[in-house]
Amino acid sequence: MSSKSIIRGRGAQRNIHNRFFELSHEMRDDFLEFCEKEGEIADKNKTQYLNVFPKTIVNKVTSPDVGMAYSMNMYQGCEHGCIYCYARNSHEFWGYGAGLDFERRILVKKTAPQLLETLLKKKSWKAHPIVMSGNTDCYQPAEQKFQLTRKCLEVFLKYKHPTAIITKNALILRDLDLLKALAEDNLISVNVSITSLSEDTRRILEPRTATIKRRLKVVEELSAKGIPVNVMLAPIIPSINSHEILPMAKTVSEAGALSIAHTIVRLNGAIGEIFTDWIRKTMPDRADKVLHQIGSCHGGTLNESRFGVRMRGEGQIAKQINDLVKLARLKYFKGKAMPKLNTTLHEQYKDGQMKLF
Repeated sequence: MSSKSIIRGRGAQRNIHNRFFELSHEMRDDFLEFCEKEGEIADKNKTQYLNVFPKTIVNKVTSPDVGMAYSMNMYQGCEHGCIYCYARNSHEFWGYGAGLDFERRILVKKTAPQLLETLLKKKSWKAHPIVMSGNTDCYQPAEQKFQLTRKCLEVFLKYKHPTAIITKNALILRDLDLLKALAEDNLISVNVSITSLSEDTRRILEPRTATIKRRLKVVEELSAKGIPVNVMLAPIIPSINSHEILPMAKTVSEAGALSIAHTIVRLNGAIGEIFTDWIRKTMPDRADKVLHQIGSCHGGTLNESRFGVRMRGEGQIAKQINDLVKLARLKYFKGKAMPKLNTTLHEQYKDGQMKLF
């Protein structure tokens, strides 16, 4: 496959049919040309932002495989373009494709801060950590324009409510003032996603994300300010980044991370087709090997949905990966642990200020 046929600056290399329905929407034409910073010419199709108005913003998470009970997403779709992203499938429920549509058409929930505040003021609501970015990155490029994540952090601080963040973007350092204020009452934890120490790998897996150097700086700066950081070594992809588990763990521990977490890549729904198309174009020499090894971790299929198995896999290759992560924890994180977030203050701040007794 000629390199000229590869769409630079995007993860997915084409759109695929939406399994559910096809809708057309009129959208504003806004675009941030982040690829130019890396010396690449992005594809001509500009990113579009569409306002949507959900009735609620916080979702109860029912999956037993993820370490969160509640999540919220200010944006649907993500310009980062990570080729393996499990959230791609959710774009189909909005009437778009899981491929290039997911990266080009970003739905913006401008009322997210107001919806969050309404929930936190309810007498029936009991404080429990709410994770920002359970689906798409809350610090993706759209955040520079709309600042919804920052506004939501202000709400969490006002009501002394615990929250956690998952991101792979250095834009989070913009909000150090709010993060430090939340950390003073143990109301914040941050999960930074680092999937490789190689810029070459990062650029093809996650084309519009912050560089590895900048992500490590995020870990260092947050840790230095007393903000607890867990690093997500996720996903681990056999023969792409599986050999980096120990070096990554050592590096992020030295940067100040208190723990690591991992998953083995799984390619559910439309993602299997998107990933297969991508790897045959970007890594044709090892495409068959990688796809075969991913399948061997999931009972011979790329599509894995079984609770209790889907995140860790099974078989010899999965065991080797999981054992390496266990070794990394013993070797580089002994005596370290993420603190439990504080859920006791919120009741005293249900009205946005300290209740008087």
